[in-house]
Amino acid sequence: MDYRAPTRDMRFVLTELLDYQAVTDLPAFSEVSDDLVAAVLEEAARFTGNVLAPLNKTGDQEGCRWKDGEVTTPKGFVDAYAQYVENGWNSLPCPPEYDGQGLPASLATAVQEMLNAANMSFALGPLLTAGAIEAINNHGSDAQKTTYLPKLVSGEWTGTMNLTEPQAGSDLAQVRSRAQREGDHYLVQGQKIFITWGEHDCTENIIHLVLARTPDAPPGVKGISLFIVPKFLVNRDGSLGKRNDVRCVSIEHKLGIHGSPTCTMAYGDEGGAVGYLVGEEGKGLAYMFTMMNEARHKVGLQGLAIADRAYQQALWYASDRIQGKPLVRKDEEKSIIGHPDVRRLLMTMKSGAEAMRALAYYAAYHMDLAHHHGDDAERRRSQARVDLLIPIVKGWSTELGVELASLGVQVHGGMGFVEETGAAQHYRDARITTIYEGTTAIQANDLIGRKTHRDQGAAMKALVAEFRDDQRSLEQAGGDLAGMAEPLGRALDALEQAAAYVANTHGEEPADTAAASVPYLMLAGFAAGGALMARSAVKAAEAMKAGDSDAAFYEAKIISARFYADHLLPRAVASLPAVQGGGRWTNALTVEQFRHQ
Repeated sequence: MDYRAPTRDMRFVLTELLDYQAVTDLPAFSEVSDDLVAAVLEEAARFTGNVLAPLNKTGDQEGCRWKDGEVTTPKGFVDAYAQYVENGWNSLPCPPEYDGQGLPASLATAVQEMLNAANMSFALGPLLTAGAIEAINNHGSDAQKTTYLPKLVSGEWTGTMNLTEPQAGSDLAQVRSRAQREGDHYLVQGQKIFITWGEHDCTENIIHLVLARTPDAPPGVKGISLFIVPKFLVNRDGSLGKRNDVRCVSIEHKLGIHGSPTCTMAYGDEGGAVGYLVGEEGKGLAYMFTMMNEARHKVGLQGLAIADRAYQQALWYASDRIQGKPLVRKDEEKSIIGHPDVRRLLMTMKSGAEAMRALAYYAAYHMDLAHHHGDDAERRRSQARVDLLIPIVKGWSTELGVELASLGVQVHGGMGFVEETGAAQHYRDARITTIYEGTTAIQANDLIGRKTHRDQGAAMKALVAEFRDDQRSLEQAGGDLAGMAEPLGRALDALEQAAAYVANTHGEEPADTAAASVPYLMLAGFAAGGALMARSAVKAAEAMKAGDSDAAFYEAKIISARFYADHLLPRAVASLPAVQGGGRWTNALTVEQFRHQ
């Protein structure tokens, strides 16, 4: 099954759904036009479809190989990565002062969706590199930026994020890795696990960002510092020096993403790995969150990407498989796409992916405004919107992505459960997305604590207020669109009530709100997705009224939005009881009662 990037829908979201002129009017993006957006998307579609997608299945089957500390990626990955760098894809949104192209994050987001849909295992390398670029650019010294950023921006070097240790999964207060100062650098010792692309054969150097403690650091997260630990030390002239004291001692054998090396890294087995402090001692976790937020948005994109790839696979199979007597358009359809429940599965996948795309791109759009708008107040408003949306994009999109990949298996029937069709790989690959870069519960706890309770729901109220405009637009549009206004209104009412409950309750009863934090996150995701699907339908109807020649596309957008309103949006309202009262019974059993059967 080939991958064909949905460039028409991507262009619709970027240039029609979003107020993209607000981005292109910014001085930083004054040369970005609709034609440039279209050209970038088409070129990226060719690269991902022709180069990366064919390696997805073979990479899954072959996997990575470890021998004597060296990791070999699947056949074709090294050449594909060389093409990726040569074509400039890594530098798309990066700062021009370090040879980046300086294009909008929202446009880069569409390209990143393609990379992950075509070959998620491959795309994980650039994903971590992007986070390293963000962390060093925001918190590194001028010398560190000059030394590392040009090669990271070009993609000639890759970057990693080293947080997790055997005894410290998500609880980073338990980090034990140590860093002892020695002159202008530190010597780092410790072990890190689950390090994505920690060792590979695609680049000559790998720049590790490592959390560790200095000898006199206080306990807990306040004692963690961040260090740059290169695989090969870099000389003053930019050439590579000796191999650093860092080794990959094993790679994991995983359920999915077999083409992505997940490494156990040992630092300082021969005396200490040379590391360079980023910023100040004790502020490493705050610096790392810059990298983690970058990664969390991109992992949310992975949920979307795998869902869309699974949809394409399922649509192809349903269009080809002939079985039974179709009930839908019997004069046209002979395959199982004529069966109503297959239609339901496909429409769930299609509308869900479109809603996730709209939300992920909407978040990236606000990233562009937050980083580049000339007005301080507007930057702050957009940053607040980004901060609110990132846990929703990450948590909701990955949970829904796993569900939709599972539906893809269902469309195939028994053939989906065997590996030959490829449907099972999408499901296996999707499963990790709800776990790494912070599980869904971690995203949900962030949403109830930092993003709702801390500001007493102000950011969420502002988001709902904007989406009320979409509800009113539906009412004014009339016809089929007006029928979407009531379910959207109910979903927004539920989101308002849930946010008010969290804001008022979390301080006194954190165990109750935490127990219902994932239902709250999913409620927010389905409601936000519904509002943006409603906006899509209104924009599509306006285009059709204006006589746009792409009428079939716009009609499909309206139908998809209507389906979402009937089949997916009600989940928002259904989640409200769990948010408002679910904590009581979630936490009621004793540990012994759990064990009693």
